[in-house]
Amino acid sequence: MTLLIINIKELLQIRESHTLKVSGIEMKTLPSIKNAFLYVENDVIIAFGSMDTCHNIKADKTIDAKDKYVLPTWCDSHTHIVYSGNREQEFVDRINGLSYEDIARRGGGILNSAKTLQNTSKDELYKQSIKRIKEVIYLGTGALEIKSGYGLNVETELKMLRVIRRIKENFPISIKSTFLGAHAIPLEYKNDKQGYIDLIINKMLPKISNEKLANYIDVFCEKGYFSLDDTEQILIAGKQFGLIPKIHVNQFNSFGGVALGVKHEALSVDHLEELSEDDIETLKDSVTMPVALPSCSYFLSIPYTPARRLIDAGLPIALASDYNPGSTPSGNMNFVVSTACIKMKMTPEEAINAATINGAYAMGIADNYGSITIGKKANLIITKAIPSYQYLPYAFGTNLIDSVIINGQLIND
Repeated sequence: MTLLIINIKELLQIRESHTLKVSGIEMKTLPSIKNAFLYVENDVIIAFGSMDTCHNIKADKTIDAKDKYVLPTWCDSHTHIVYSGNREQEFVDRINGLSYEDIARRGGGILNSAKTLQNTSKDELYKQSIKRIKEVIYLGTGALEIKSGYGLNVETELKMLRVIRRIKENFPISIKSTFLGAHAIPLEYKNDKQGYIDLIINKMLPKISNEKLANYIDVFCEKGYFSLDDTEQILIAGKQFGLIPKIHVNQFNSFGGVALGVKHEALSVDHLEELSEDDIETLKDSVTMPVALPSCSYFLSIPYTPARRLIDAGLPIALASDYNPGSTPSGNMNFVVSTACIKMKMTPEEAINAATINGAYAMGIADNYGSITIGKKANLIITKAIPSYQYLPYAFGTNLIDSVIINGQLIND
């Protein structure tokens, strides 16, 4: 199967294969070709360039993208999209003055989702989750990281990870799986946190490793959840089972979680709504990608990740949705990009870079996704006819996607 897209108003995010992330001032540049074509064979980008050089190319299908933009699909490196039920009552509770921490202390939050999921069958969990998966694909997401963490016992954590595996087998987008057993402390271990950590290390991890259910290991490193010592125990154990660290850090407090992530060469440190100068210095010259989740800040009315400080310090940043039932019930990466521009003062170029190539890096898939590069997967967004690519974040309430292509196939034909 071959596909040719012609008369593209502007082809965005064209890169050489050696560029796997962009940092600092580089994030202000979004390489592009105006009046362009792009040629795909099977699921791979084979050629692209100016229409002036598009001669004698035959294809099974040709799309005329006159007045439209083409860019890579979004790479959403942080989601909890596999969950059961919803938490709309907590949404109302926050409107009425309760904080996220207040709700968690009375048994809501993560523990609420865990209770619901424990009582949901594997088939029903899959059925609920794939509705969300289909929705985010149509919204332009072509790569997705999915975390466990609403099980909080051996059986249910495994159930979540097996559902993620089933989704991976049945959907064409790139999916990475993260084990987040250390998301909260279950009620039965309220007075024995070390007992729960031992359960994660001695019971959950061996089973997950045996079934090859996860790529990464994550911990909610936060006051009231898992301390630095707790987090280090779990990361070390996960690495022994071949799992690469990714950490929830600095959502509400900055107390050394970023440095711990860098120490263990975490692929990413995510949230970072609270960020110290020491955190920024620690991230310099590291392999760790800072990941911001602006939809979470929007929904919870908490501070936004200080993107300008990170970028101006020469660092990279990725954007992700944090799709989950409690703090971000949306996986719309178009809204994420808009919110990053509106609330975090990122330029459109920086935001698009953060949601494509840097998002791919934060998932460990930048070799094959995140940019328009010969040899990479043909996962593409074709916009509607719009005046400029800056219009994408500007018109934040409008769906500006005309078509989504996954592995060289139109998914909305």
